[in-house]
Parts: sequence; C-alpha cells; structure tokens
Amino acid sequence: MGTVVDDAASVEFHAFFERHYAELSRLAHLLTGEADAADDLAADALLALWHRWDRVRAADHPAAYARGVVANLARTRIRSAVRERRRVALFWSQREEKTENPDVAGVVDVQEALRRLPFRKRACVVLRHAFDLSEKDTALALGVSVGTVKSQTSKGMAELQRLLGPQSPPLQMQAAMARGGETGGRNR
Repeated sequence: MGTVVDDAASVEFHAFFERHYAELSRLAHLLTGEADAADDLAADALLALWHRWDRVRAADHPAAYARGVVANLARTRIRSAVRERRRVALFWSQREEKTENPDVAGVVDVQEALRRLPFRKRACVVLRHAFDLSEKDTALALGVSVGTVKSQTSKGMAELQRLLGPQSPPLQMQAAMARGGETGGRNR
C-alpha cells in the first residue's frame, strides 16, 4: 500500500498530526458545511499523507499540501452529495397519487416478496414499476447499464411471479407495488 517509514518518520508524522488535525478538520467543516463529515475528511487526508509521508515531509510546505488534500476530498464529497440529490429528485419528481380502498393483504404480500429479492433486482423492479421510471432513468439512478436494468427487471419480475404464485398477474403486482410505497408512484 504505502511506503515503509522508519521510527523517526513515524514520530515526525505524529507531531504533524497533532499540530494540524484540528485545523484540517475545521477546513473540511467550512468547505462542506458538515460537522460530522469534517473529522472523517481530516482523518482520510492524514491517512493519505501517511501513505506518502516520505514525499510530504520533503515538500516545502507540508501543511499546504495537507490542506490541498482536504480540499480535494471535500470537493469529491460535495460532488457525490449533488449526484445523490439528483437521484433522489428523480424519485420525488414523480406525481403522487392516493389509492382508495387499497388491497392491504396484496401490498403486504408484494412487499414480503420484494424483500426476498436480491437488492439489484429489487431496486430495478421497484424503480421501473412502482416509480414508473424509464430504463434509462433507472440505470442512471442505480449507476448501471440499461442492459443490466432490463435483465434484472425481467428476472426480478419472474421471481416475484414465482413467489406470489400464478394468481398474481404482472399488472396486479405493479399496482400493488405502486400502492404499497409511501412515496406513491403512478398507477398504470
């Protein structure tokens, strides 16, 4: 992984850590606005510095280098949060509808069957049928290819059909999923 350092380097790094950890954590907090994430980002930055300590300690300004590492980690965290918010927005952008007299037993059966599916199949089935997302939007939300969405949705629906029995045609399963989620989903 990293380079092997001698005892003197270890002592030197420990002193650097003690001197700069609070400052790096404060920087991370100000950059991200997340107090909880600040300590983690500072620790991650210092771990990265430790793995390259031989180069860092030879630098003209090791503290400036450390601040740059924190800034890069914070930027990555912010970008990830933005991507996650966009994915969540896809879910909430769908029109919510209320169902009168829902088939509670059917919803419970479908939810139980969904829990038995592996995560990716479950996610594809739910996003495609309960949230009525396109294959492309489902692939974007899950970070997979459209082909994966197609195959996982098909396999997931077949497995649901097997779990729920022949008395549950696919359209009834879709309607039960749409009624079962708190977020609504569109009926077909």
